[in-house]
Amino acid sequence: QVQLVESGGGLVQPGGSLRLSCAASGIISIDAMGWYRQALGKQRELVAAITSGGRTNYADSVKGRFTISRDNAKNTVYLQMNSLKPEDTAVYYCNADKLLARTGHYFNAYWGQGTQVTVSS
Repeated sequence: QVQLVESGGGLVQPGGSLRLSCAASGIISIDAMGWYRQALGKQRELVAAITSGGRTNYADSVKGRFTISRDNAKNTVYLQMNSLKPEDTAVYYCNADKLLARTGHYFNAYWGQGTQVTVSS
C-alpha cells in the first residue's frame, strides 16, 4: 500500500521557521515530489517541487524563504520554511508524480493527507 506521510506542521509566530517532511512508502520509484498548499477559501497552489535529479522549482511568493530537498534513498522530501508570514498559513500537501508502487500500480499523481501550518502571533 502506498503512503505519503507528512509531518512537521504546527503553529509558529511570524518570522519563525518550520520544517515539513513527507516520507513515501510502498513504492518502487517516484519522479518529481513537491509541496502544495491550500489556504481557506483559496485554490491549491504549488509551493515547491524537486525532480529525482534534484532540479527545483518554487512559487515566487516563497523564493528565498523556503528550501525543498529530497533524500532519494529514504523516499523523503523536505520543505524548510523560514521567515514565515501569516499569508503562509494553509494546509500543506505532499505530492508525488509518476509513482510506481510495489504492487505494480502506476499513479500519475499521489497526494498525502495534508498538514496544517499556521503563522500567527
